[in-house]
Amino acid sequence: MRKNMEECGVLAAQRRDLLVNRLQRDGRLVAKDMAAELGVTEDSVRRDLRELAAAGLCQRVYGGALPVSPAVVDYAARSVVAVESKQRVAAAAARLIQPGTTVLLDGGTTTLAVARALPADLTLTVVTHSPTIAAALVDHPTVEVYVLGGKLFKHSAVTCGAAASEAAQLIQADLFLLGVTGVHPEAGLTTGDPDEAAMKRTLAGRAADTYVLASSEKIGAASPFSVLPLASVTGIITDAPPEHPVLTHLRRAGALILGTTD
Repeated sequence: MRKNMEECGVLAAQRRDLLVNRLQRDGRLVAKDMAAELGVTEDSVRRDLRELAAAGLCQRVYGGALPVSPAVVDYAARSVVAVESKQRVAAAAARLIQPGTTVLLDGGTTTLAVARALPADLTLTVVTHSPTIAAALVDHPTVEVYVLGGKLFKHSAVTCGAAASEAAQLIQADLFLLGVTGVHPEAGLTTGDPDEAAMKRTLAGRAADTYVLASSEKIGAASPFSVLPLASVTGIITDAPPEHPVLTHLRRAGALILGTTD
């Protein structure tokens, strides 16, 4: 009996390894299809996916799983993830900002890179719920900075909640640069916290145009909480290669993709 239990454990571990490899290759898993392929029950595959999700190796969705975003770690950890990728996206986003406009900057390490990429003599108004971004703009003499107050969400170093949302209702912006942790053709735009997702939706509703900042590690990944559907944003700025299969699916879904060399 002990030997059989050990063999079952080995088989389950091998099955989970296969699921992880397949998820990396295909960008999604359908529990029903994997169960048929592996000759096991759907319940077995769902149990495997629960264990993989608990280990941070996938994001469970209805009927299966998607790749988990590496950008759901805390702010300090995110600051050293894909630094050059974020800088490329930030430089492209900074080129969208016109003199004299009012721009909403979301929190996060990519938007911080945008703030640092702004020309020192650019005249504009920036509204943000990120104290970190506000501090980065102190040395820009011609940038007016307004900070939305509220409860500080320390994981991402931004304010959220009723006070921040109410303050945002007074804003009319030309452009919102939105940070997310996942961009996926099926899951849409996602992030790791429900209150932060709600604040992002509020800010998007206060701007004429919303562009998503998506460094390459976020393309094809998903997080637990939906921010917006793809159709609700003007475009997605990414340094992922144009031939990336997920970008092909995003374009087919109607998303405008702006590369960092466009």
